[in-house]
Amino acid sequence: MQTVTVRNVQAFCYRYPLAAPVVTSFGKMPNRPAVFVRVEDEDGNVGWGEAWCNFPSTAAEHRARLVNEVLASAACGLTLNEPADLFEELTRTTSVLALQSGEVGPFAQSIAGIDLAIWDLFARRNKMPLWQMMGAARSTIRVYASGINPTGSREMAEAALAGGHRGLKLKVGFAPEADRANLSALRQLVGAGMLAADANQGWSIEQALDIAPRLREFGLTWLEEPIRADRPWEEWTTLHARAGVPLAAGENIASSAGFAQALTGDVLSVVQPDIAKWGGLSVCTGIARDIIKSGKTFCPHYLGGGIGLLASAHLLAGVGGEGLLEVDANDNPLRDRFCGPVGEVRDGMVTLGDEPGLGIEPDLASIEQYRTA
Repeated sequence: MQTVTVRNVQAFCYRYPLAAPVVTSFGKMPNRPAVFVRVEDEDGNVGWGEAWCNFPSTAAEHRARLVNEVLASAACGLTLNEPADLFEELTRTTSVLALQSGEVGPFAQSIAGIDLAIWDLFARRNKMPLWQMMGAARSTIRVYASGINPTGSREMAEAALAGGHRGLKLKVGFAPEADRANLSALRQLVGAGMLAADANQGWSIEQALDIAPRLREFGLTWLEEPIRADRPWEEWTTLHARAGVPLAAGENIASSAGFAQALTGDVLSVVQPDIAKWGGLSVCTGIARDIIKSGKTFCPHYLGGGIGLLASAHLLAGVGGEGLLEVDANDNPLRDRFCGPVGEVRDGMVTLGDEPGLGIEPDLASIEQYRTA
């Protein structure tokens, strides 16, 4: 690879208001935020990334300011031999500041957004699609419709299936009988197709041990984060032994050691790192390959704007495996206008193109009315 010298880094912050909020077991999202990151090198090449910013309600503007006011100056002028060089340097030089401010997560998310952009830039410079630069396992991947709310779930599922999806994931962690009724309705709709449930860390171990076994009848592909991600591993082991349904987690694991533990034994069947939340492509590519080598299923977690979703698709295509890409079923033009071929779901699959990098040129002017920072 040719060396790259960073000339400019800039974050752009947006919020799209929702008619119906996205509901999770721990709160609601009244709008859809996005922080898009643009990186330019001294030769005028540009790459695009995205930083996770869903929570709390002020997260998007904060992450944008971290990029623009702290990380940009640390990145500009650096000469890189490979994409991971920038991730490692930014993480190293800001580690004490992140610790001192108690903001390890926000720094990690902001650095991840820059990391995605520099990978896109390197692929563009090398005139190859990002999925090909990352290993070229295949250009066609499986996807599923995610973010299906506890209210109006049948209508959301019907729309997703009509739009080409063949797999569904329902948000649970509310009234148990309502969750069961929704799962029953979605199982009828999807037939023998993929059906998963996401509790968003909503249950104690006692609740999970009571509720999870009663979900076996729905033939779940996985039950996601039934308990908090930071609960002792012994609790996860106990739940695996007694739940009788495959378990999934990973979006809230934020260390290599955490993923190493997640890959031990058979507690988790599905592992879901989020490249915009921690690790970027520089770390999560290796983790994805380790997940596949361990015999588990790698399914990228993602719930944000289109650039991060598209990067997640390229990662899955690049490393291969039998996993599926998560595609949010809620209304969001910040996703739809920038996710390229991921917006064209056919029979539960999407096919990435051969254009360099992510393969898109974001038209930010088209969403200017949603910009907040």
